[in-house]
Amino acid sequence: MTERLLHASGLAVGYGGLPVLRDVEIEVSAGEVVALLGSNGAGKTTTLLSLAGELAVSEGTVELFGAPARGRLYQRVRQGLAFVPEQRAVFRQLTVDENLRLGRGTREMALELVPELADKLERRGGLLSGGEQQMLVLARALAARPRLLLSDELSLGLAPIVVRRMLRAIREAADRGCGVLLVEQHAVDALKIADRGYVLRRGRIVMSGSGAELLERLDEIGDSYLSASTSDDTP
Repeated sequence: MTERLLHASGLAVGYGGLPVLRDVEIEVSAGEVVALLGSNGAGKTTTLLSLAGELAVSEGTVELFGAPARGRLYQRVRQGLAFVPEQRAVFRQLTVDENLRLGRGTREMALELVPELADKLERRGGLLSGGEQQMLVLARALAARPRLLLSDELSLGLAPIVVRRMLRAIREAADRGCGVLLVEQHAVDALKIADRGYVLRRGRIVMSGSGAELLERLDEIGDSYLSASTSDDTP
């Protein structure tokens, strides 16, 4: 039986007394990519931050690796969680090599996963393109061999070819056993690599299914709260 890495049930989260998430239920098992889709303001980032331990949960439960989740992000990282935020979290004054060495994995593993960085090791992080910075962040996270990866809009503003490259790296990580919860603006591209997906609208899960099922229901999902645009509809 596949190990369940994450299970959130009845999740409610808010800011200053105003509810943002209501009765959200999400689960991720080892070896699968789960896409979390929805428009801006639907609550996707709030969901990830609460699962990562960076936002307090007002109602519901979160289980991580088979036990109640406790502690902040840095404590959950020690258990096997990795979190890639929307912001390009590189040390701009440090070289690519130094950025990689600050991760929990080895530089060699990072370069094996994302070989595009191999000829940029002496370049400062701040001099990389946006796509290269996100590749660096992703390589550093995956090199640690996390059991569970939470990824928030990794491809925001990036070229289609870079988007596909990073999604392929995420799929390969899942094929090695990592569980992935992926927030991604490129809905079609995300669903092509996803085993399952959830659609979030105004803080509630309004649809779920396999990646293939949700691809066939894009019209039903609706342009009013989900962009069905993609960098390219071809595989």
